[in-house]
Amino acid sequence: MTGKDIGDGLAAEWSHVRKELETELGAAIFKSWLSPLEVESVKSEGVTLSVPTRFMRDWIQSKYAGRIRDLWAAKNPSLRNVDFVVRGLASKPDGGEVNAERVAAEAGIAVESVTHPAGNRAWTLEEVVAPLDPRFTFDNFVVGKPNELAHAAARRVVEADEVPFNPLFLYGGVGLGKTHLMHAIAWHIRERAPKRKVVYLSAEKFMYLFIRALRFKNTMAFKDLFRSVDVLMIDDVQFMADKEATQEEFFHTFNALVDQKRQIIISADKSPSDLDRLEERLRSRLGWGLVADIHATTYELRLGILHSKAEQMGIAVPAKVMEFLAHRITSNIRELEGARTRGIAHATLVGRDITLETTQEVLRDLLRANERRVTIEEIQKQVAQHFNVRVADMHSDRRSRVVARPRQVAMYLAKQLTQRSLPEIGRKFGGRDHTTVMHAVRKIEELRGSDPNFSEDVDLLRRMLES
Repeated sequence: MTGKDIGDGLAAEWSHVRKELETELGAAIFKSWLSPLEVESVKSEGVTLSVPTRFMRDWIQSKYAGRIRDLWAAKNPSLRNVDFVVRGLASKPDGGEVNAERVAAEAGIAVESVTHPAGNRAWTLEEVVAPLDPRFTFDNFVVGKPNELAHAAARRVVEADEVPFNPLFLYGGVGLGKTHLMHAIAWHIRERAPKRKVVYLSAEKFMYLFIRALRFKNTMAFKDLFRSVDVLMIDDVQFMADKEATQEEFFHTFNALVDQKRQIIISADKSPSDLDRLEERLRSRLGWGLVADIHATTYELRLGILHSKAEQMGIAVPAKVMEFLAHRITSNIRELEGARTRGIAHATLVGRDITLETTQEVLRDLLRANERRVTIEEIQKQVAQHFNVRVADMHSDRRSRVVARPRQVAMYLAKQLTQRSLPEIGRKFGGRDHTTVMHAVRKIEELRGSDPNFSEDVDLLRRMLES
């Protein structure tokens, strides 16, 4: 709505408010956030201002709404309300040109920071793709229960002559191997079919390229590049959350590639259904194909990774050291490999053997950060579930063996995994005294020495609680 549409008086007031805001906040902030504001409608006691995206609306409401209202009320005391609405999608339905400043504002960056050394010529693949790490291949990927589905799906994609599922969506926490698999896929396709156009990049890089194309009016080159590839791989797609214009462009790119039966591979930290800050239609598309998660690592997988890396490096690491690291560094694979590298580097530089003692000394800070505070309540719950008894049985007076033995295991683990005293542990088990806990600990130690299967059960419970 222009100044003429809203009346000369209101238009003058709005112009004054805008100038005051620019003076107070500075030109850069004003241009990024408040310049796109337009008067949408006028009521008896207030006005409604519109912005191009929900993200901008929410940001302005939380940061600047009160100041806008106060400045306007100072010029017009009868005005009491200033509301904000979304004017519409930042891009046209056909994916046409949008305003670079608005898209940059969604991302929280200054559009001036987006450079364009290539001028207006079309981009090459080399200028767009992210570099691949030569260490991240299928040969170097250690497979275990937590990642076997994701690994099998990745191998199926690279070995199939036709697209088996679209997209392949890999998700999991930080440092669990998503990026390794993405790089491995790209390496394998390049080796198997060198003529196929493979584009691998982060969601953040996709957004920056999109803004750059808008700023320098080169959107056709952007669209031609991304919609003509054979394999499009986007890492960390959760970065597109709340960036509506970028999501819009990616949505159209996604549809174009699927229609052409080109392969799309996506990674994220959550499943498509849990990416609640992405548009519903995009979340739906991302869940079309195969969704494969990578779980937290197990002790066996961590140990296998350490053995594999030691063999690749040709360095002898004592089995006790690797077992210790696999038990204690449970957060993610990246941190585990970092711990191994630090230990080896220290031993090499100072000329000392790699031992359990030197490992503990060198990694003192990392080990302390990975200490997990296991509670007695967690132990009781895990043990009850494992032995198929009720958690209430941990506190009850029942003495039948089917209940007493799990209760003793829980007491034993409480002694091993917590800093609680024997009397404190006893109180957590229905008010029992410390001698009962001592008896339980001795009994479980005896059974572990005489029954290997039982000992494995207890070890499994311990690892589950520590992981």
